[in-house]
Amino acid sequence: MITPEHLRRQLADIGRWLYERGMVAATDGNLSARLPDGNILLTPSGAAKGRMSPDDLVIVDPEGNHVFGAGKASSESAMHLYMYRARPDIGACVHSHAPHATAFAAAGRALPDNILPEVVLFVGPIALTEYAPPGTSAVPQSLVPYAADHDAFLLRNHGLLTVGVNPEEAFHRHETVEHYARILLIAERIGSIDPIPDDDIRRLNDMRRTLRNRPGER
Repeated sequence: MITPEHLRRQLADIGRWLYERGMVAATDGNLSARLPDGNILLTPSGAAKGRMSPDDLVIVDPEGNHVFGAGKASSESAMHLYMYRARPDIGACVHSHAPHATAFAAAGRALPDNILPEVVLFVGPIALTEYAPPGTSAVPQSLVPYAADHDAFLLRNHGLLTVGVNPEEAFHRHETVEHYARILLIAERIGSIDPIPDDDIRRLNDMRRTLRNRPGER
């Protein structure tokens, strides 16, 4: 069984990876993981994710009540808690202001779901939510139409949220979406973008559904 200490180290590592890859600046972003006892491990408010220690993380219960830690839970804790309630199958959330993905969110442009096979297979459709003021209950409300069947969300005028069965999967999806957004912006400068044929989209979607039902092979 994955221990709380292991999850703390994973989230601290992911915070550093996000910073090193230019997906967060200053105190941007927030991360979380579901603990074995059902409580939620969260990044603290005001923490620079690139310099965060495992001991900096705080614990709240599923209702958001403080359980452990010297800091205050992220201002976006309601978004994380909503995702865990809506998705019993997930174990981690990653939110950042990854520049290329956030550029699409700021422009109100959805990322197409039929261009790169890797995105279809490992991420699936990427939702574009309605605008919600950060740090308010409107943020989880904006996820309601999409939470059940999406693993990646462009938060309009805000950033990118991805989820996974564990922190590593949530981060891999995050990195994939940001890389995808960058590829699309470059491809648009070159010329028109060719979609994947419909029959292969169906095949890839079937493969993704199979993988979702066999988490040990993810």
